[in-house]
Amino acid sequence: MSHVDLKAAAGRAAAALVENGMALGFGTGSTTAAALEALAVRVREEGLRVTGVPTSYAAERLARKLGLPLTTLDETPRLDLALDGADEVDPDLNLIKGRGAAMTRERIVAAEAERFVVLVDDSKRVARLGTKMPVPVEVVPQATPTVIRRLKALGAQAAVREGSGKDGPVVTDQGLWVVDARFDGGLDDAARTAAEIKAMPGVLDHGLFIGLATEVIVATEGGIEHVRQ
Repeated sequence: MSHVDLKAAAGRAAAALVENGMALGFGTGSTTAAALEALAVRVREEGLRVTGVPTSYAAERLARKLGLPLTTLDETPRLDLALDGADEVDPDLNLIKGRGAAMTRERIVAAEAERFVVLVDDSKRVARLGTKMPVPVEVVPQATPTVIRRLKALGAQAAVREGSGKDGPVVTDQGLWVVDARFDGGLDDAARTAAEIKAMPGVLDHGLFIGLATEVIVATEGGIEHVRQ
């Protein structure tokens, strides 16, 4: 199976968890997009009634395109289920997120959900976080040099993420920049590193999601695995 097929399978499995009347979190990224597409089919064919809080402008645009009703955390302060992807998942269901630079809003939405379900293919599973992917850090532009120096002091190779198809850095939905921090060999203590990065002046948030995921749907060549805490 291709990565596209695996993402589609994970998306269908996630959409199958949704029940009539649920308030949802709509995550960002290609795997979550597959879930929203599968959910839209259920809405059309089954008359399923749902509302969703998007985690980015991209998720909002996709939901509107698919005809999925939207809400806000002001209107709907508690969500039944949040669906989102991840760049890495460790055995304790801790995550690295943020290749789509939407980690701040993704964390806000996930924290307000009764269940936070993460959708990945088998390639995203790692023994410890940081093995394959850098940790994205959302930074106030003025603080970028300071944050980079502090990340290097933690042992990371850190650099501003450059935009694709444009000159200059990636700009988040909050108007901030993303610094990618790569830790060779992965993180010995992801929770400690998460706290240290969060405490840096000028950091809004980062992509280490520790203890937030309640379950992970993993698409493999052999089928779907549903891992719960």
